[in-house]
Amino acid sequence: MSLEGGVRIVDHREMILTLHDDRLTSLADLEQFLAGTAGLATQVAAGTEAQRQAHVLSVLQRFRYATLSRTERGLVIRYLLHTSGYSRQHLTRLIARFREHAPLGQRRTPTHGFNRRYTADDTVALARLDRLHENLSGAATRHLCQRAWLVYGDARYERLASISVAHLYNLRKTLAYRQARGHWQGTRPSRSVSIAVRKPPRPEGRAGFIRIDSVHQGDFDGIKGVYYIDAVDCVTQWQVVACCQRISEAFLLPVLEQMLACFPFRIRQVHTDNGSEYINVRVAQLLDKLNAEFTKSRPRHSNDNALVEAKNGGVIRRTFGYAHIPQKHAARINAFCKDALVPYLNLHRPCLFPRQTVDAKDKIRTTYPAELVSTPLEKLHSLSARARGLKPGITLQALLMQARTMSDNEAAAQMQSARAALFETIRRSASKAA
Repeated sequence: MSLEGGVRIVDHREMILTLHDDRLTSLADLEQFLAGTAGLATQVAAGTEAQRQAHVLSVLQRFRYATLSRTERGLVIRYLLHTSGYSRQHLTRLIARFREHAPLGQRRTPTHGFNRRYTADDTVALARLDRLHENLSGAATRHLCQRAWLVYGDARYERLASISVAHLYNLRKTLAYRQARGHWQGTRPSRSVSIAVRKPPRPEGRAGFIRIDSVHQGDFDGIKGVYYIDAVDCVTQWQVVACCQRISEAFLLPVLEQMLACFPFRIRQVHTDNGSEYINVRVAQLLDKLNAEFTKSRPRHSNDNALVEAKNGGVIRRTFGYAHIPQKHAARINAFCKDALVPYLNLHRPCLFPRQTVDAKDKIRTTYPAELVSTPLEKLHSLSARARGLKPGITLQALLMQARTMSDNEAAAQMQSARAALFETIRRSASKAA
């Protein structure tokens, strides 16, 4: 229906009222109308959006909205909200257009959008330049574009010579740039190769079940420090520490082979975490030559490698600290470990050994009684000959004689002196470099 003859009002009870709003000529009439329809949820039942906008325009013009006071404008807005069916936000936008003498109709989006300043050819030229110079920073790349155009007259970089650094990065994110920059082959699934068995060490009172972990000696300005390899026997806590420059295959394998040879008993099993430095074919081949089982930690079982991790903090960090040590000192540190640290740890340094009991509620209780405190050599001595599994040519008497050549205090003093000399060498080397 037309709005010229009146406004058709529909409430929530589907009752239809017809109001000839052209008879509302004063603000008092609007107030009386709002008071009389306060209980009705009304809206205009117009046929088109244009008719509803015509109703809004008619009311604003009739009451000369621009000349009204703030209170009077609020009254007109309440009337339009009551009769137009528009939301407050949309009605505010329509009134703003009315005050700007603009049409109330919806503004259309530009058909052609924004003009592109940089073309597909510019993107390809940028990708070619990045490929040649291996992706320099945005500022350096823009300077190259400027030189290409201004110095060498390459017309392909005329527009790119004036590009901003921020927009240069925007071009690098586009699909056209990635397609021109190069081709990437997605990761292809490979045949699964099972290396090591997922299970915890179960020594059952026998020596030769080794747990291994690596410790990193800090970074300095992005430069890696040395790496320590820590190996501990589960039963005797016999510990061997070594040092290497990196944990790549070329550096780790010789050190690992040297460490396993330092244990006085036969290696029955080696247990590691899931790091790729250990879980690889070369390490598996090395352990296979020793006829040793290779196991790795299970998911969500943090205690599988807990013993060696405790030794990392109690021995390695206490001995070498946390400060960065350059990789060039790995050979000196390795010699210190072999000659001073490892003999002290195994022949003279006491360790705590647990005693586990099961209470009435079947809960395992772990204690560390004083009578079980002993050095790794004393613990090895307490085992039976079968449980020791000493290597050929190594006897228990020879190990005991080696331990008695000096007292525990003398061995500790010798180790401390050797460590002080090592760190003094490292300090002098750092001073010369500075």
